[in-house]
Amino acid sequence: MNGVTQLHRPRRVAVLSVHTSPLEQPGTGDAGGLNVYVSQTTRRLAAHGVAVEVFTRATSSDLPPVAELAPGVLVRHVTAGPYEPLTRAELPGQLCAFTAGVLRAEARQEPGHYDLVHSHYWLSGQVGWLARDRWGVPLVHTAHTLAKVKNAALAEGDTPEPRVRVIGEQQVVDEADQLIANTAVEAGQLTDLYGADPDKVRTIAPGVDLDCFRPGDRAADRAALGLPAGALVLAFVGRVQPLKAPDVLLRAAAELLARGVVARSELRVLFVGGPSGTGLEQPAALQELAVALGVTDVVRFLPPQVGPDLARVYRAADVVAVPSHNESFGLVALEAQACGTPVVAAAVGGLPVAVADGRSGVLVRGHATADWADALGVLAREPRRRAALGEGAVRHARSFSWDRTTDALLAAYADAARALRRSLPRVEVAV
Repeated sequence: MNGVTQLHRPRRVAVLSVHTSPLEQPGTGDAGGLNVYVSQTTRRLAAHGVAVEVFTRATSSDLPPVAELAPGVLVRHVTAGPYEPLTRAELPGQLCAFTAGVLRAEARQEPGHYDLVHSHYWLSGQVGWLARDRWGVPLVHTAHTLAKVKNAALAEGDTPEPRVRVIGEQQVVDEADQLIANTAVEAGQLTDLYGADPDKVRTIAPGVDLDCFRPGDRAADRAALGLPAGALVLAFVGRVQPLKAPDVLLRAAAELLARGVVARSELRVLFVGGPSGTGLEQPAALQELAVALGVTDVVRFLPPQVGPDLARVYRAADVVAVPSHNESFGLVALEAQACGTPVVAAAVGGLPVAVADGRSGVLVRGHATADWADALGVLAREPRRRAALGEGAVRHARSFSWDRTTDALLAAYADAARALRRSLPRVEVAV
């Protein structure tokens, strides 16, 4: 267990995920990679004997106060504001109510109920900062995305992250005992943009569920989805919002048709997911763009998929596109590769780690339609190249796993506990 002793392994961890629950379906609203991360790591922490309680905001009066995610993992629904989804701009106004709910839950337990707090996203970090001080336990924080990074790479028409978030993130970075970065790039952003203490930053890559996402029978998966066996299938999976740039794939597909790279009867483009973030302001924008480009006959829109159904989509595709303007890592890219499907991704954020350029997929610099059409066109014309990248994709994905991620988290928890003990004043006993 990476040298983690029972002495420093926590007995019970309070995981904070204010704005989205691990019980929610990823792919729409605020549910995405963070949900997957929390769900996968908490299950494995529990398997290692660490009890986990996840605190999230209740978005319906029908939700029970406490639900079981998995044996050893409880999800506590905290009442904070109205029983309805709130935008991230509205959520800071509910942090006081949410914090009160977390502290009250702990107050009903014996002293020392939680050994550590792990917060996800800056809103949770604000709550974790107070809980850490109140309970006298370490605070480990995972940002997942950073406002300063997002604002430096905004999609056209997207809304900048507000100043309140930038300030809030800075406060959490200053206060956390350990900061978990997904990649070395993110670790550098924490130190360079937020002045984080390098000794408090630990790089731990997310994982992929290799039992669920694995190679299979592409022909059978296509038949199940009603896709032509011999078609060139391009897929986008994720929340439909400017940040994720699904329009880049749509425009590139139209360009492939215009260039005559692929016949219209032989092309299918799948978009799997629902509107999110600023995409909620124009939920039909992608469909309208398909009409404007004249490609509605080759495009299919599917709702978010789970587990085996999502794996089927990945395996049915010849290429999965991840054209995001910013990604702290890119779990979709990893899941697709685990299924044996090469990925064409933007060379941003953590995607150069998630995708091995030239071995498991192709990285594209920028978001110009011509560049994306070039990259996709090469793979469209060279099935042997696609097959070689698909084999490399499986090998690359197997170097990541949620078990490895969780082991590294346990080591980070132990370091945070040791650091806290060293910082406590020593009490001299008179004799």
